[in-house]
Amino acid sequence: MKQTLVTGNEAAAWGARLARANYIPNFPITPQTECIETLARWSSDGELPGTFFDRMESEHSVMSAAVGAAAVGSRVFTATSSQGLLLMHEVLYIAAGMRLPIVMATISRGLSAPVTLWSDHNDFLDQRDSGWLMFHAENNQEVLDMVLQAYRIAEDPQVLLPAMVNMDGYVLSFTDEPINIPSPEQVAEFLPGYDPAHTIAKNRPVTVGPPVLDEYSIFRAQNHVASRNALAVIEELQDDFEKIFGRRYHLVDEFMLEDAELVLVTQGSMSTTAKAAILEMRDEGIKVGLLRLRVIRPWPNEAVAGALKDAKAIAVIDRNVAPGKGGIMFPEIIETLYNLDRRPLVSGFVVGLGGNPQTENKIKEITHKLEEDLAAGRPRMEWNDLEGI
Repeated sequence: MKQTLVTGNEAAAWGARLARANYIPNFPITPQTECIETLARWSSDGELPGTFFDRMESEHSVMSAAVGAAAVGSRVFTATSSQGLLLMHEVLYIAAGMRLPIVMATISRGLSAPVTLWSDHNDFLDQRDSGWLMFHAENNQEVLDMVLQAYRIAEDPQVLLPAMVNMDGYVLSFTDEPINIPSPEQVAEFLPGYDPAHTIAKNRPVTVGPPVLDEYSIFRAQNHVASRNALAVIEELQDDFEKIFGRRYHLVDEFMLEDAELVLVTQGSMSTTAKAAILEMRDEGIKVGLLRLRVIRPWPNEAVAGALKDAKAIAVIDRNVAPGKGGIMFPEIIETLYNLDRRPLVSGFVVGLGGNPQTENKIKEITHKLEEDLAAGRPRMEWNDLEGI
């Protein structure tokens, strides 16, 4: 294992390299391009033996090629961002329906129009009903680690579903952070070679993605059960991961929740800023903690409810928006808490769209507004980046 400075894009590329992905269809799009450029350089230099690096004409073609390769037993990796992910959308359902454990890094960027090159989470969260497993990294170490974990989870016989690992564009994708890059031998111990029993082979005739009528609901139910199975698989593999790599992850990330009366719910890189703000507010005597959503699909209902059950008031900080509704994760938190014996007050804040910086002061401002909401006994839904809305 070696420690070095890498960007989030490079961390995702290292995950694919160490996982021994043998087919990488690709098409560049900002801010994902560096990930593909890194893999292209390694391929050109002969550092990806046995891997076919395949340039395609669009993201729709990328995912179509990924489906074809995975259907004949290849371990597939790709990456995309923003409009590219939306162009793949039709084929994402095919990948999940055919139970193909493709792993894809998604580098979040706000959606056009108007055009922004900076991050929010609408592109990633738009895919939450597609049947893919969805993980959201806070930092570059987690990007690499979650790519490795995603393959093991996705390829587990109880799961067999594609997975995407998300990072915030620019904030992580182009920022160098120190990470530990494991050795190929360590990764091989954690992640064995891919030997699927459900894909097309010359000596094993099989039909994939067939036309069905009355049986359609059976396939959808199986997809749902497989996704729910992933919750246990994620937890079970952590012993192996910690023993080999010295790090452990959970379905959700809890920070200073033991005695927290106020809880901020976040996802992605903003969580690091929020943790720093929380440490300062703790010094001021404010009992505030944080719950970071790391696994988005399957939804870790019990873990989220358990982490939030003792809070008096919660601020769901969404770096996304469903126009006409509000933050996307806000109603998911509300639904999760609905059957608790004592429901905490829950306010929603839409922040950081298109990369609008989320500073410690903004996090503190949200926390103070949450204190006001608790005192008044009334929640709010607020667009916190703008005045007068």
